[in-house]
Amino acid sequence: MPEERSRLVYSTDGTNAGRIKPPEPPRRAPSRPPSQKAGPPIPDDGYVRLRREKGGRGGKTVTTITGLPGGEADLEAMLKVLKQLCGAGGTREGTSLLIQGDHRDRIQAKLEALGHKVKLAGG
Repeated sequence: MPEERSRLVYSTDGTNAGRIKPPEPPRRAPSRPPSQKAGPPIPDDGYVRLRREKGGRGGKTVTTITGLPGGEADLEAMLKVLKQLCGAGGTREGTSLLIQGDHRDRIQAKLEALGHKVKLAGG
């Protein structure tokens, strides 16, 4: 005769009858993917904007380049050129290029030499 407080933990009869339901994890509000930061929209006015950012990067400085024309292949090629110019690492997030460190002056000179209109944005 089974005790009143006992419960079936495992059964070999092939069904899930009697199994203990695992506890559900606590629900969280859905988080925004890192590539979709809440920020001002990027204006499409023909200017390439160079911005120095530190926020959300553990105190590290990053130069952000937005507004470059072209597709993915063009942006990847431009990223490679700018990383070599600055001697620094970098990545592409959507249509923005990120170069490690504060290299706004070098990048501005290079982009203007390539025929882009450049604005320094942010601090």
